[in-house]
Amino acid sequence: MFRSGFVNIIGNPNVGKSTLMNILTGERLSVVTSKAQTTRHRIMGIINGEDYQIVYSDTPGIIRPKYKMQEAMMDFVHTSLTDADVIVYVTDVIETPDKNGEYPEKIAKMDIPVLLVINKIDLTEQENLNRLSETWTGLLPNARQIPVSAKEKFNVHAVHQAIVASLPEGPAYFPKDEMTDKPDRFFASEILRGKIFEHYRKEIPYCSEVIVESFKEEERLIRIQTLIFVERDTQKSILIGKKGAALKKTATAARKEMETFFAKKVFLETFVKVRRDWRNDEKYLSGYH
Repeated sequence: MFRSGFVNIIGNPNVGKSTLMNILTGERLSVVTSKAQTTRHRIMGIINGEDYQIVYSDTPGIIRPKYKMQEAMMDFVHTSLTDADVIVYVTDVIETPDKNGEYPEKIAKMDIPVLLVINKIDLTEQENLNRLSETWTGLLPNARQIPVSAKEKFNVHAVHQAIVASLPEGPAYFPKDEMTDKPDRFFASEILRGKIFEHYRKEIPYCSEVIVESFKEEERLIRIQTLIFVERDTQKSILIGKKGAALKKTATAARKEMETFFAKKVFLETFVKVRRDWRNDEKYLSGYH
């Protein structure tokens, strides 16, 4: 008997969805930083076993949109509720269960398997975890609860086992050698964007976007040309830094991670441009996927 299905990971920002996704897929597919709202796209990771195929989707954190870009991000979340065979709803021991409570309400009415992953249990005591578990039982009575610490990789294997057991019978959707539905140039942009989140503060990470303008793979080298655009001249100055030092540091860190990810030397060129109010630019966002 072969099992296969689409397993969609959803939850509020910064609860550890991307960390969990990366551990479950064994690859660094999703940007992981300590800042909220890091994931902007729906990222697919494919895992194959002898008798199963899991197609994971990591989605942006649930927010109330302020920009058209955020509306596009939430479209990914809404879609993930309609095309899932299994829902993995990730919460943690820090947030209150009623945060964006309309989503647990929707999930409670769904007629598919739901796993409630309570993350960051290393940050609380057993008594508090028990109380939290009882509250969630009232909100999602049919969900199977699994307490984990994704950062410490504690009990994540139990999540994997529960997912496999919840998959419906069916054939594989993708060839066994496929890891993701995203092209290499997408991951190049995500790696650079992740370094921007790590190296800058305040509004810079959220007002920045990375476009890969050229991705040319040679026998021993990948040549990548990227464009970072921001909304204001002051943001451009901060991003570049004095004599270009800040941008050079960020680009070097991104290049090294790209070389690890692609297992090949990378020549990276990075430019910065101002594109005012790009987060509300419908023409740009029409290609946001």
